[in-house]
Amino acid sequence: MSPPDLLTLTGLRATGFHGVFDHERRDGQEFVIDVIAHIATRAAAAADDLTLTVHYGELAEEIVAAVERDPVDLIETVAERIAQVVLAHESVHLVQVTLHKPSAPITVPFDDVSITIQRGRS
Repeated sequence: MSPPDLLTLTGLRATGFHGVFDHERRDGQEFVIDVIAHIATRAAAAADDLTLTVHYGELAEEIVAAVERDPVDLIETVAERIAQVVLAHESVHLVQVTLHKPSAPITVPFDDVSITIQRGRS
């Protein structure tokens, strides 16, 4: 069995209104998303056929839309939502999602807060 091919989207940006504090829900903030989708691309490459793989432009739009829709408290919930969007593509077998919240309400100096999850087909 050959290793999976990896489709990587790095640094997608979306404005979301997620968080437990009122100001997060009211003002929103930028979220940064990294996704690694494990897919098989041999058939698509051999046929030079986009329908046999994942259209990364459309996938990027779907991911951003998932972050921008209805607010939730936890970044874990948003990351799970993103994973399900990616797994809705038939050729994706496994996905790793890292959701960054660089403006998280933390009282000490920091560079980033993120959650990374990995989900596969059941």
